[in-house]
Amino acid sequence: MSNQLIRIFDTTLRDGEQSPGCSMNLEEKLQLARQLERLGVDIIEAGFPIASEGDFESVQAIAAELKDAGVCGLARTGSADVERAAQALEKARSPRIHTFIATSDIHLEHKLKMNRERVLEEVDRAVRQARGYCDDVEFSAEDATRSDRDYLVEVFKTAIEAGASTCNVPDTVGYTQPEEYATLMRYLIEKVPGSDRAVFSVHCHDDLGLAVSNSLAAVLAGARQVECTVNGIGERAGNTSMEEVVMALKTRPDVFRDLDTKIRAQEIYPSSRMLSTIIGVPVPPNKAIVGDNAFAHEAGIHQDGVLKAAITYEIMTPQSIGRPSNELVLGKHSGRHAFGDRLKELGFEIEGEEFQAAFRRFKDLADKKKTIYNEDLEAIVADSVIGLDQRFEFVDLSILSGTFAEPTATLALKVDGELQKATSTGIGPIDAIFKAIAELCESKSELERFQVNAVTGGMDALGEVSVTLGEDGRRVIGHGAHPDIMVASAKAYLHALNKISWHKSRRGSAEPRGI
Repeated sequence: MSNQLIRIFDTTLRDGEQSPGCSMNLEEKLQLARQLERLGVDIIEAGFPIASEGDFESVQAIAAELKDAGVCGLARTGSADVERAAQALEKARSPRIHTFIATSDIHLEHKLKMNRERVLEEVDRAVRQARGYCDDVEFSAEDATRSDRDYLVEVFKTAIEAGASTCNVPDTVGYTQPEEYATLMRYLIEKVPGSDRAVFSVHCHDDLGLAVSNSLAAVLAGARQVECTVNGIGERAGNTSMEEVVMALKTRPDVFRDLDTKIRAQEIYPSSRMLSTIIGVPVPPNKAIVGDNAFAHEAGIHQDGVLKAAITYEIMTPQSIGRPSNELVLGKHSGRHAFGDRLKELGFEIEGEEFQAAFRRFKDLADKKKTIYNEDLEAIVADSVIGLDQRFEFVDLSILSGTFAEPTATLALKVDGELQKATSTGIGPIDAIFKAIAELCESKSELERFQVNAVTGGMDALGEVSVTLGEDGRRVIGHGAHPDIMVASAKAYLHALNKISWHKSRRGSAEPRGI
């Protein structure tokens, strides 16, 4: 592998999923993993196998299916962690075990209750154990940027001698600054014996808004792997945003000379939209690269310049990241072939009954609104395809509401396949709907957030609702889309309840955190 290639290590399915409310089920993880492989990422960190049975099954399924991307499982330095990761990766074509332990005195004293010598022993034993299962082993020094740098030299020397081929220097708490991080990276590459036998990697968090800047500074200092997530999702303020790093390298070759990735940039936008659809969390409009306003120009001077020459205010084109226009793409006279082609362009590979279900929803929607946008199609797939085991299924809804009537909702659902009905009143129609659902589903969840968006413009816009529910310390996000916002609200609430039901059905409750 050329030392000028920057490996993209995508941890959306592991660190990204640890973002509150962003957990995914097995089918959702598989769908996103397939898209990440189309995107061209080098390594997909598919999960933390020992964390739960669900995580183990996800890593196992992804490892068995993917052909091009390497598949990685995370493990602490404990023997059981490493062994569990190896078991999950048995069928992977290109497996990687990623083991880690904290190295800062803060973590050693307050969390691990270990001394430095004991940590070195753990590093040596864990890496050697991992090498017994696969040739590709990554070691991470958790909280590296708050660790003594001479001690880090000892740690990485130990890891390399034990067989690690990748050494990760995480900014676990988003503490460091770009020049400081670059200085640390240069120091380690220069001082660690055998550093030429390993790829140095960066894993930055965005607590101070510097994750991308720190990652790029480290790349200029010699790092050759960037650990990142789609849309920058992750714990607390998030992780390094994959799309921002990739496009910075592509857009500024004068700065990042001879440095590039294998990412297929035209798959960036479809990947972003797919993730947003799966987890029900919209991309902020002003998000760099993939936000709705990233290529929008309202100021008259900007509009004039762009019309004359796009390069005046656009340093990249929407097409370069695979971003389709918001113009009419399909209508009620469109057939299955055109519908399927458009879904593929948006990153959705579906077939069989899933495809038929989505096509029926598309036809129903096309009969109700004049203009069908790409965002409409994404919402249709989210509502029809990206599913869970549907314990609770929407059937019908009737609303009575107004200034002269007490808001009343009559709701019909299928609960475990059995048709049930309930009527409830509330302070408003949404409140009445949710009370009826809670009654039929025997839910004890608390509504923490309710958000309504018009997916597209116009009076006949498709409405998308997101709800956040909390139960037993877990938060999940559900979403629903429909031209009738009341129906969309009911579907969003049910989607969230199905997620909670899915989590309850999983075995294993331990959720150790990562770097």
